[in-house]
Amino acid sequence: MPLLTRIRGPRDLDRLSLEELDQLAEEIRTFLVAEVSKTGGHLGPNLGVVELTIALHRVFESPKDKVLWDTGHQSYVHKLLTGRQDFSRLKMKGGLSGYPSQAESEHDIIENSHASTVLGWADGLAKANQIRKRDDHVVAVIGDGALTGGMAWEALNNIADGDRPLVIVVNDNERSYAPTIGGLANHLATLRTTEGYERFLARTKEVLERTPVVGRPLYETLHGAKKGFKDFIAPQGMFEDLGLKYVGPIDGHDIEALESALARAKRFGGPVIVHCLTEKGRGYQPALQDEADRFHGIGPIHPDTGLPVKVSGADWTSVFGDEMVRLGKERDDIVAITAAMLQPVGLKKFADAFPDRIHDVGIAEQHGAVSAAGLATGGLHPVFAVYATFLNRAFDQVLMDVALHKCGVTFVLDRAGVTGTDGASHNGMWDMSILQVVPGLRLAAPRDADQVRAQLREAVAVEDAPTVVRFSKGAVGPAVPAVGRVGGMDVLREPGTDTPDVLLVSVGALAPMCLEIANLLDKQGISTTVVDPRWVKPVDEAMAPLAERHRVVVTVEDNSRVGGVGSTIAQALRDAGVDVPLRDFGIPPRFLDHASRAEVMAEIGLTAPDIARQVTGLVSQLDGLTHARLRSNGGTTISRPAADVDSVEPARD
Repeated sequence: MPLLTRIRGPRDLDRLSLEELDQLAEEIRTFLVAEVSKTGGHLGPNLGVVELTIALHRVFESPKDKVLWDTGHQSYVHKLLTGRQDFSRLKMKGGLSGYPSQAESEHDIIENSHASTVLGWADGLAKANQIRKRDDHVVAVIGDGALTGGMAWEALNNIADGDRPLVIVVNDNERSYAPTIGGLANHLATLRTTEGYERFLARTKEVLERTPVVGRPLYETLHGAKKGFKDFIAPQGMFEDLGLKYVGPIDGHDIEALESALARAKRFGGPVIVHCLTEKGRGYQPALQDEADRFHGIGPIHPDTGLPVKVSGADWTSVFGDEMVRLGKERDDIVAITAAMLQPVGLKKFADAFPDRIHDVGIAEQHGAVSAAGLATGGLHPVFAVYATFLNRAFDQVLMDVALHKCGVTFVLDRAGVTGTDGASHNGMWDMSILQVVPGLRLAAPRDADQVRAQLREAVAVEDAPTVVRFSKGAVGPAVPAVGRVGGMDVLREPGTDTPDVLLVSVGALAPMCLEIANLLDKQGISTTVVDPRWVKPVDEAMAPLAERHRVVVTVEDNSRVGGVGSTIAQALRDAGVDVPLRDFGIPPRFLDHASRAEVMAEIGLTAPDIARQVTGLVSQLDGLTHARLRSNGGTTISRPAADVDSVEPARD
């Protein structure tokens, strides 16, 4: 029987010999390659933390001891060792999450999928243990990539100012997605420890503190010379300069060495950093040969070759990336910024073509936004490409540094809207709400590849305000042609009558769905105009006059309904004195469980049949009111095909 099938919880590891643990590590890697190749997921990072995770669960007693992951995509091995070995529906509806999940296991403390936060969590948990007088241990596993985020260093500064037991494990594989960059990465590459000197210093302190008068001053002098002594052997660790005990570097694939280091850290009684060197993609040759990101995140692949099962067509990201290269050739003032995600956001080709005009700031979105403001002030036009969900982290900088100073910076938001399989934290469902409050900011939501190209060009032409271009994840569909233009808005469908019923405002990639909705309404005898605002902030001046010509306005957006495009248009209509009913469809204000995009959209009622039924019911209610008024005035009624009102479902929010 394979050893892995006998592991139902962490304590099952205790009875295994060192040889069996090595065998278990190999079984886990075989399992991960076989299972994740079927579903897709974060393969490379988890292949790199197999031995580290085994050692952590042997030294510490989860869930009493709190083991935290930053980021949580490296928790697959942790799931396997805590009784979750059915990976058949990984990241799918009803299956395991791709990140830690409190709903899955008591061993999952935080659902951490945004980087650089775990040390703040650990600091708070350690303080709670101290106040509650608990003897629990707190262990924070943080990747070297996550350490490039400023929040990690804010937390370290606080952790160092105390003597609370806390073990920080730095998983140093020299990569986040791509190779980790910056001064920190260079420093980690040279850090060493001199344990013998530490023992000497501790013993000397003990002796000298018993020596009258001169003992303590002599120890402090000797301790002050510590940096100089250690510099003879290795570069001084910045962690020790902060006052943190440092152990390492440790071979992250040597279980015995890992257990020894972790046990020492556990006994120390204060904050300790254990520096582990691991290899992303270890044990799987196709991953090791992938220089871009070592199979950081994959779709379904052939396990023997690592090649994709399906070759996808053009996606939104690649359309943006290709247009950036064209813009770069036309304008030497265009520069690009990424937050440790050069390839995922489509900037690899730009970096290859213009290596001096690309800036990878690490996992530091706040710094990236402020640096962009500086670049703009210096006469350049920066394009900061980032996942929509990660821009949340830089809101203050967008507001107070970029917008307040009227800097010409373009933010390109990839993975906007419902992304699905990565779960609650990766849906880009907040940007069109939070950015509405930024004065002067202009926000575009392209509906197809042609509009990505056109609106990106329009965005980088703006030099006195921030601009935002947001688009979806995955394959980009066929072009959705306009049949006319009203103000700056594209008309996608004419109503075919001078007295149309519904103005359907289609936002971004939902244009094909909105055209389908219009077709369904047409079958009910409801005439519909479909428009794409293109730029959803500010609201086009032609919107209010156009809305006034219709009986009802319907907005459909792949963003939160709260404060989103629908809410903003409703306010614009009120301000213009246009008294037309408005029904906004979007994402309800709740966190969405992982599932496919189609499944999530169906669950929240963002499908053409769902919306058409509700709009049909709304128009029927308006007809009823009109009929009642006409009858009371002795007039005639309006003839319209009967609507299937009974099938109308309430909004799912």
